[in-house]
Amino acid sequence: MTHQPTQETDLVLSEDCGPVRILTLNRGSARNCLSMGLMAALQGGITEAAQDDAVRAVVLTGAGPAFSSGHDLKELTAHRDDQDKGRAFYAKTMAACSDMMLAIVRSPKPVIAAVNGIATAAGCQLVASCDLAVAGVDARFATPGVNIGLFCSTPMVALSRNVSRKGAMEMLLLGEMVSADEALGLGLVNRVVDGDRVVNEAVEFGRKIATKPVRTVKIGKEAFYRQLDMTLDEAYRYAADIMVENMLDASAVEGIGVFLGRRKPNWPR
Repeated sequence: MTHQPTQETDLVLSEDCGPVRILTLNRGSARNCLSMGLMAALQGGITEAAQDDAVRAVVLTGAGPAFSSGHDLKELTAHRDDQDKGRAFYAKTMAACSDMMLAIVRSPKPVIAAVNGIATAAGCQLVASCDLAVAGVDARFATPGVNIGLFCSTPMVALSRNVSRKGAMEMLLLGEMVSADEALGLGLVNRVVDGDRVVNEAVEFGRKIATKPVRTVKIGKEAFYRQLDMTLDEAYRYAADIMVENMLDASAVEGIGVFLGRRKPNWPR
C-alpha cells in the first residue's frame, strides 16, 4: 500500500518502502498535536500494519517542522464548558491515548520513531513508546506540563520505563527542552543523525529487522515488555519458559541448523 495525499485531509499518511511501512502524522500546521481523530487514525495504522504479512517494521514520523507537540490543548479546552466541565471528554482522551501507546507496544512489528523537530508532552511519550528511535540533530524533547499546571503523568509512564529515574524526574519536574544528544545520553533515542537522514536511518533499522525471522522477532518483542513488570525471579522463570518454546519453534530449528551447517536460512513465516 502506497498512499501520499498532498493535503491534511488524511490525518496519517501511509507509504511502503519495501518491507517497512512509514506512517506520517499529517497535522503539520498544528505541530501534529494528538487530537482524538489523529490518535484514532494512528492506532488504526499501527493495527493495519500489524495484520499485514508484507510489513516487517513500522517507521513513525511527523509532517512539517515537528514530530508531535502532544495533546491538542485547543480540543481539550473547548470542553471546559461541558456540563461536567470536561471530565468525561478528558477521560475519553486519556484512555484513547493510552490505548494508542499500548497498540505500539503490543504490535508484533517493531515500531521506530523518526523524530524531526520537537517531541513534547504526549509527543515525547509517543517516542518513548516506540521500540527504537532515531532523532535529527535539531530534534528537541520535553515533558513541559509542569510549566502550565498540568503534570505530564501519562507521558511519565513511558518515559520512566525508558530512561533513568533521575533523568525522567529532571525532565518531568523542570519541564525544559532536552537536546537530541542529551536524549541519546538518557537512552530516549538510539541514534542522532543529520535532519535530512532521519527517516532513511529509521527505515534502515527496519530493513535490518526485516532480515530476521518473523516469529522470533514477535516472540522476543512480546517477552521483552512482559518481563519488565516482573520481579527478577519471575522474569527469569518466564524467560526460561519462553526460551524452551522458542527452541521448539521452526525458526530456531532452521536458524540453528543454518548456523551449524553453514548455509543460507529459509525462514518460516
